[in-house]
Amino acid sequence: MTRQSGRPADESGRLEKEIRTYDFLDANHVWYERIDHEAAMTMEVCEEIDKALEATICKNLFLCNRQETNFYLLMLPGHKKFKTKDISKQLGVARLSFAKDAYMEEYLDITPGSVSVLGLINDTENHVQLLMDKDLVQDEYVGCHPCINTSSLRLKMDDLLHVLLPAMHHEPIFVTVEDEESRIS
Repeated sequence: MTRQSGRPADESGRLEKEIRTYDFLDANHVWYERIDHEAAMTMEVCEEIDKALEATICKNLFLCNRQETNFYLLMLPGHKKFKTKDISKQLGVARLSFAKDAYMEEYLDITPGSVSVLGLINDTENHVQLLMDKDLVQDEYVGCHPCINTSSLRLKMDDLLHVLLPAMHHEPIFVTVEDEESRIS
């Protein structure tokens, strides 16, 4: 896995939603590096990519309330465990659960295994609220998929927070996802 600067020189065979992601990043003058790889379907595979990217790879969970009327994209460090009751309590919503794949495709134009904050580019009607673990903002770089899980990008966290999210018209709600170690001590 080799890090390359910017979009692929040869875009043949790439999906339109991936190209649209590079167009968005370039239009907003955001620096990024890219690694192409086999489909990353597990956090174990993502850990290898994380090392090559030298960035925090996030676990991205697409969630909804019980009534399936409110949708959330939760970004948290890969090593943290999602506890539905903790996040539900912080948001003051009925118990959160994983949203159906059909909603993910409809609102974010993303399929399972490719969930990424960059999918919010496609959520022009703001159906999805971004939730970010507060610890993520401490990282200089964040890793994410360009709406497809056969490539991963390294972005500056500052660019994500101050350039990309405003350009996507999404503002994060910061939540606290406890480390297992801090729960024990």
